[in-house]
Amino acid sequence: MTSDTSRVRVDEADDVVTLTLNRPERHNALVPELLAPLNDALRRVAAAPPAALVLRGAGRSFSSGGDVGRFHATPRGVARQTYAHGLVGALNDAILALLRLPCPTVAVVHGMVTGGAIGLVLGCDIAVGSPRASFAPWYTAVGYSPDGGWTALLPERIGRARALDIQLLNRRIDADEAHRLGLLQHLVQEPALDEALAQILGTLRQARPGSVRHTLALTRPDPRQVAERLEAERTHFLEQIATDEAEHGMAAFLNR
Repeated sequence: MTSDTSRVRVDEADDVVTLTLNRPERHNALVPELLAPLNDALRRVAAAPPAALVLRGAGRSFSSGGDVGRFHATPRGVARQTYAHGLVGALNDAILALLRLPCPTVAVVHGMVTGGAIGLVLGCDIAVGSPRASFAPWYTAVGYSPDGGWTALLPERIGRARALDIQLLNRRIDADEAHRLGLLQHLVQEPALDEALAQILGTLRQARPGSVRHTLALTRPDPRQVAERLEAERTHFLEQIATDEAEHGMAAFLNR
């Protein structure tokens, strides 16, 4: 069964639910019109868990993170603060929903992941990607404070020093390095991406559900602790988005 909420496509087949971020004309940049249906879909999945959930992006990218153009176009002051509060909060909700799902989750990364979109990958249990996959923060270039788990989840995954190096130097992580660091657990050539995904899903379908459930509960990051760290990210983001530095940074980024 397939349903399309315009910005998030939901496909159900063989006890697997696939959610596809569907804003390819903007590299699946995160806006309320995308995050709201994503969170709705995740709530439905949690209510009737499948054998596995797949999260992927339409078009050439997984997601370019928060839409800088939308942030900049929102009037500075209360309107922008309100927009940022809601957007980062909705992204945090999606990350936490992924961490709380009682089924394995698989991210398929075939293009760039920038800004807060990394949280949607870090929130998944397994990430499979192609050589076109890449990750980059952009916060120190645009003038934002990190969100999407760059401080709440990434240091635990790759180490604090590496996470700081990548963010402070605004360093792009290519697919090979992402694989070495553990951001991607499986790296395969693009034509074989769906085949690799099918093999992973086949194995997950055969696993004992109770064993899988306990493994997830014991191994995943504690959602309660992550929620506190994500809320701290939102607080710092709201402080920074109000500054002249962010205003000038966004303008320079959009005019580059």
